[in-house]
Amino acid sequence: MAMMLVSYDANTPGHSYDHLLDALEGFGAYWHCLDSTWLVETRMSLTQVRDALWLHMHPDDELLVIEVTGAPASWVGFSRECGDWLRENLDRS
Repeated sequence: MAMMLVSYDANTPGHSYDHLLDALEGFGAYWHCLDSTWLVETRMSLTQVRDALWLHMHPDDELLVIEVTGAPASWVGFSRECGDWLRENLDRS
């Protein structure tokens, strides 16, 4: 399984992003403690994740997907729940 960082700007007022949020939650294991930034665990490739999410976005939006599996991470200021998820899912050394 790979850990992907997904970040987006929803630039289209009036466009419904409900299906995008459903798709992100559909990955199963996910972290969503920042407005438009998610971490999702998946067997899909970067391109597959990008394409699956882009289906639910408007052409004027922006989407970034980066694989962060095994990458160093540091954080501060999150709730205990958000920090615990990061510690359990990112800090696997």
